[in-house]
Amino acid sequence: MTQVDLYAALKTIGLPVAYGEFNSPAPAPPFITYQFAYSGDLMADNHNYLDISNYQVELYTTKKDPAAEKLLQDKLKELRLPYSKTGTYLESEKLWQIIFEIQLIGG
Repeated sequence: MTQVDLYAALKTIGLPVAYGEFNSPAPAPPFITYQFAYSGDLMADNHNYLDISNYQVELYTTKKDPAAEKLLQDKLKELRLPYSKTGTYLESEKLWQIIFEIQLIGG
């Protein structure tokens, strides 16, 4: 799966999606952003053998929203993308931020 494939899949959830951030003004929550975090390539024989790109898919909501989280989780499961999830309240933004960390292999 590539980053383009990930974007297309996230769009099917029905929430606004952007890479990194939205141009001003941002849409009303809930919305999703995603971005490349770091590479974790498999290396062998002194070269990068397999591309492994780590991404953060971030869900922003004005209140704790289990239904929106489930939509995103179900999509990641449908795509067979294992994830880890963390969440925090961003006081300065007055938003909940739920981060799903995923890996795209070979993309």
